[in-house]
Amino acid sequence: MNSQNPNNLIHSQSPYLRQHAYNPVDWFPWGDEALSRAEKENKPILLSIGYSTCHWCHVMEHESFADNAVASLMNRHFVCIKVDREERPDLDKIYITAVSAMTGSAGWPLNVFLTPKRLPFFGGTYFPPETRPGIPSWTEVLKTIAEHWTDPGRQDKLKASGRHIQRTLERHLAWAPDPTSDTGSRNTAFDRLAAAFDPQAGGFSRAPKFPSPGILQFLMAYHAAQPGNNRLDRKRADQALKMTQITLRAMAQGGICDQIGGGFHRYATDDNWQIPHFEKMLYDNAQLLSAYVMAFQLTADPQMADVARQTADYVLRDLQHGAGGFYAAEDADSQVPDDTLPAAAGNDHPAPNKEGAFYLWSQAEIDKHLSPSDAAVFKHHSAIRSEGNAAQDPHGEFNGYNIIHDAQSIGQTAADLGQSEEAIARILKRARQKLFEVRASRPRPHLDRKIITAWNGLMISALAQAYQALGEERYLSAARRAADFVLERLYDRQRQSLFRCRLDGDPQILGIADDYLFFVQALLDLYESDFQPHWLQKARVLMDKAVELFYDGTTGGFFMTRRDHDPHLIMRVKEDADSVLPSAASIGALNLIRLVRLSGHEALAEMAHKTINAGLSRMKAYPEALPMMLVAGLHAETPLVQVTIAGASEDAGTAAMIAVARSSRFMGRALAVVDNDDARQHLAIQIPFVQQAAAAGDTPRAWVCINRSCRAPVASPEALQATLEAAMTS
Repeated sequence: MNSQNPNNLIHSQSPYLRQHAYNPVDWFPWGDEALSRAEKENKPILLSIGYSTCHWCHVMEHESFADNAVASLMNRHFVCIKVDREERPDLDKIYITAVSAMTGSAGWPLNVFLTPKRLPFFGGTYFPPETRPGIPSWTEVLKTIAEHWTDPGRQDKLKASGRHIQRTLERHLAWAPDPTSDTGSRNTAFDRLAAAFDPQAGGFSRAPKFPSPGILQFLMAYHAAQPGNNRLDRKRADQALKMTQITLRAMAQGGICDQIGGGFHRYATDDNWQIPHFEKMLYDNAQLLSAYVMAFQLTADPQMADVARQTADYVLRDLQHGAGGFYAAEDADSQVPDDTLPAAAGNDHPAPNKEGAFYLWSQAEIDKHLSPSDAAVFKHHSAIRSEGNAAQDPHGEFNGYNIIHDAQSIGQTAADLGQSEEAIARILKRARQKLFEVRASRPRPHLDRKIITAWNGLMISALAQAYQALGEERYLSAARRAADFVLERLYDRQRQSLFRCRLDGDPQILGIADDYLFFVQALLDLYESDFQPHWLQKARVLMDKAVELFYDGTTGGFFMTRRDHDPHLIMRVKEDADSVLPSAASIGALNLIRLVRLSGHEALAEMAHKTINAGLSRMKAYPEALPMMLVAGLHAETPLVQVTIAGASEDAGTAAMIAVARSSRFMGRALAVVDNDDARQHLAIQIPFVQQAAAAGDTPRAWVCINRSCRAPVASPEALQATLEAAMTS
């Protein structure tokens, strides 16, 4: 059981570390005190990495770290260090890669044993309290490693293993381009994704299924790039969009999408997106919002717009700080409401906390709160059963429960029940609103209140893009407030430096590459939303700082950390793939390309091309592992198209031409808007191509320059569209 006295984590800002502050384990945060102790006492380090909303992290804490006997064993033989992977993704990247190299896979909780010199020699993820087939117990692992360490000969072998793994990490994470390779092929990536595609349920794997928004962004960019690149097969480009649409629709109808409150859960444990892991992450919802917005722009499908709105509204309602920033995540687990849900199979009483408790429903509860007629429609549409509808749950944890999803289309429900589609849609909307109100009285999942700069950058971008596509001012307002929050509370103006995150008090951890580069992307998206020059000016300042701190001028790409980030790191690494988050290199390359198109600074173009070539040549066998780098490559190869629109911002003609220029079909174009000569002269310092635009008078006009050759101004949205269509096919 937990100790009455706190350990060394009690003063941490991280919610994850605070969750372990009353464990009987003598936990330390990563830093001088713990690492010095390990060297002085020649003890191995037990490094345990997780995050606040990690379900299996909670399980292992309850089973092992809160146990006095286990804690005594840990304290006696190891220096025990806890790390929040969201605060320190640099440490997580090093050591999760090490465990993957040792075992073939890794995840969280990540438990890795290090020499006092911080070199990894053994690790794994979740270990149970008692031995299971193929999995040793946590106590068994501890005793075995302690026994080996106290034997001098075996200790030397463990240290040698650590040095060997370090060399493997250096080859893998301090990557350089392959000089014998051509750049990875986007067509190869497309072919591999097409071969892996699930034509029934969408997605690119069997269970568990992850949303993979970076892959969806690549497929849409691949489709959109076709008019400007004759090498792309039209049929394959259309197939790319079809795969995207099938996947986005299937996710929107599944249990991975919160049908009652909006937003997306972390991933699905089944093949059909029905059974989610119920955690909700800011970065997932930001990237999926961007994906649905882009799909709407490409297809005009109203379902894509509806899902985008529901996702944005969830974030603004449940994840926004009062001053504008966005919180990190909501937990999968929460307290089971009294007398509402059935006990789990084999238990007489529901556990105090259960995964998905906030989101699960019994049939009796739905019957209780909906009218009989509404309940009949809702149960038919969502396949609600007295025995539950989660039979595909691989662990049987949700037996007896219902997960709300669209089991069939509204049209099919209407046909089955002999009602109109309009009537069914009204009933479902009414039922979901009622269940939303009922659910609001349940104990909410734990909210991780960390505000992470990089993740806020992703959400600011997504909201700015939603404003551009949907025209809803509240999204732009929220994006501006969040950007101001970062600049006011996570930015040191004197040093022009960003911090990683904050909870309460002053931020302490320096920003890493993705904090800078994701936030620069957000500032560029804000500029292209309201055309206020200060966003662009700040983007230039922070991009210059990111290049200074993180860019590898020798081989291209961006290191995760600055040189002086932490003297205890065993190496300086680069992200080698776009995973649940895009890599800093991919977003950095996209930012550089956008800034080149706006500013004309060719030195930035060289950095972008070096980064793209380094990343894709390194991943030549698996280019689909870097989908956002492939997007950057597509942007880099499209014609240089610069658009200046001159006209009053409130003029309908100006707005219509802006809407044309923003279309996702015109990928990679640079857009500036000026409403008077003074604004033009001021903006020309940052965006030279606006100098050509004379005062518009009463009629908005647009100037288009293609590869630095400027066309005569046009005065209608139709003429602008024709000019841009010609530019993209030239």
